[in-house]
Amino acid sequence: MHKTASGERRKALRKEALELAMQSRAAMKAAGVLPQAVPKARALQQEADRLRAEAEALKDRARLEDLSIWTMEKVKSSKKDSRTYYYWMATWREGSHTRNVHLGSCAKMDADAALQKAKAKKAEALGVKF
Repeated sequence: MHKTASGERRKALRKEALELAMQSRAAMKAAGVLPQAVPKARALQQEADRLRAEAEALKDRARLEDLSIWTMEKVKSSKKDSRTYYYWMATWREGSHTRNVHLGSCAKMDADAALQKAKAKKAEALGVKF
């Protein structure tokens, strides 16, 4: 996967959840000596679980963000002259294959509209809610 904002946030959340889980386990071991460490350990574990769930929720968003938008140039020639047309295309990975999708004419939509349409098409292809 390419680096995306959601992917990097997910990675940071998972790392923080792992650190909190380790602190929680250490606090539970200390609970044998200090009984007041039990509530702290439970609070740390709950926070770690919350962060892990938030990171899992970002997984689909990170997959949707991992796509490339580009323009394709097509030249159509006739007896008189040749005309050049530009189209928005989107590319993403599906398993071991690269999928290229036609989004529409550059004259009829801008880059933001093309990006939104590409995300919608990728969500449909992956079966993810957009």
